[in-house]
Amino acid sequence: MIITEGVLNFNFPTDDGSLPSKYDEWRFYRHHFCKITEGIKAVDFIYIDQTQHCTWLIEVKDYRHPQTEKIKPSELADAITLKVRDTLAGLAAAKFNATDENEKQFSQHALEMSEIRVVLHLEQVLAKRYIEPADILTKLKQKLKAIDAHLKVVNKDSLKSNMRWVVK
Repeated sequence: MIITEGVLNFNFPTDDGSLPSKYDEWRFYRHHFCKITEGIKAVDFIYIDQTQHCTWLIEVKDYRHPQTEKIKPSELADAITLKVRDTLAGLAAAKFNATDENEKQFSQHALEMSEIRVVLHLEQVLAKRYIEPADILTKLKQKLKAIDAHLKVVNKDSLKSNMRWVVK
């Protein structure tokens, strides 16, 4: 299944029952959960990987694209941390209260996995790096270690072997 974010196409394998979703487009998120308070955020994708019994929370930042919001490097880790926190809270709420049965079932399934993994997919022009991947990785690990002590910062050419999707 291909999901597009900006100019990037993420191809997620689904032949084994794995499920990707563009969470920030869910009806429950947009029409109900966002209304709890100002500033609720969401990661771009959630991928339930049946093979690894893992739920992946994937945030995409493509600084090669001129319309990408240029969050200051010092603020990026905080922004992603809030997105992860709010997404997990949204999944828990949707599990019980989503009116869309697919969203309700997806939430339940995502929360039943034995592991939650967090990935920042960061694309940049190598000659003009806006964010230093090692620096943001260190900051994210400090903030999100209670959720994923082994989170990753990757780009389309550096996906890890346990990331079963392809990005073009």
